[in-house]
Amino acid sequence: MPDKVEINCTINKQPQKLHAFPMERLLDVLREQLRLTGTKEGCGEGECGACSVMIDGRIVNSCLVPVAQVGGAAIQTIEGIASEDQLHAVQQAFIECGGAQCGICTPGMVLAAIDLLSRNPNPDEAEIRNGLAGNLCRCTGYIKIFESVVRACQK
Repeated sequence: MPDKVEINCTINKQPQKLHAFPMERLLDVLREQLRLTGTKEGCGEGECGACSVMIDGRIVNSCLVPVAQVGGAAIQTIEGIASEDQLHAVQQAFIECGGAQCGICTPGMVLAAIDLLSRNPNPDEAEIRNGLAGNLCRCTGYIKIFESVVRACQK
């Protein structure tokens, strides 16, 4: 088994030195080493989006990313979305519209919505559905999630 390596990156705008096995999943390093437990494990196969994070401005499934690939990268997790005293408009909209139930998919949904709105600040329903397509939810039936994204557009 290879030895642990040091990986320097930035997570939620803070420089980090990670010590991990090169093929360790980014998801596990975030949750276990850094205690950033907002990133959830749903399927472990890149199908559900619960483990979504942003790496260098692109949304990815952290369960599929070997930590060795994030050297020098800027990573943003759900914990890095709100400012010190202000929720992001998408987070606030999820609260106002009831877009979250059990909470497993919520961090990934919020990040996917933020990613969508950064590229298209006024999406129509089809664009919202497409933008959130990589995220699965077993609780909500998606309607309140879609309403949350529409509400966030209005803010």
